Amino acid sequence: MNIVIIDDDKLVAVSLKTILESTGSVKVLAMGSCGEEAIELYSLFKPDVLLMDIRMNGMSGIEAGEKILAGYPDARILYLTTFSDDEYIIKAVLMGAKGYILKQDFESICPALETVMNGQTVFGSDVASKLPELLTNHSSFDFDHYGIVEKEQEIIEQVAKGLSNKEIASLLYLSEGTVRNYISTILEKLSLRDRTQLAIFYYTNIQ
Repeated sequence: MNIVIIDDDKLVAVSLKTILESTGSVKVLAMGSCGEEAIELYSLFKPDVLLMDIRMNGMSGIEAGEKILAGYPDARILYLTTFSDDEYIIKAVLMGAKGYILKQDFESICPALETVMNGQTVFGSDVASKLPELLTNHSSFDFDHYGIVEKEQEIIEQVAKGLSNKEIASLLYLSEGTVRNYISTILEKLSLRDRTQLAIFYYTNIQ
């Protein structure tokens, strides 16, 4: 697995490189210390995973991540930080980051990289325990504004519950192909990238 490390603490970055490369499964292609370097190094190396701090001098990791994902929607960004900050967690999740773990969870970094490499999202235990509360907003949501029809609302709810396309199709008496088409249309209407963001959108805006 090829990764790039971005951390404004050079000692932390070097330590991470040493620890991760000692596993034999990780190669650190480059290291940087700010958001601007994160954008430059990602564009240059296209790593499998970008392991990045959030609070840095100049451009933050969140700002850099947004710019990287705008240009490379499939980029896998794993945030590693000392701050279990609610605002940062929400921003990282909603922007499409693949994970957010605390530096204190040092032993979980390598497994987290593997999880992200496999296309899944990962959050440290301290972060994961906060997500349900942080992502729940009981305000009303204007479906008409986005052109979301009743059947699409039903599908959004089932996606948020974790049901597969096959399960949704069975529940709503639709074909799997129809469900896939519905979800693609919903993602386009809401300007979202994938099912994970759709589920988060539901808990943030609708439930």
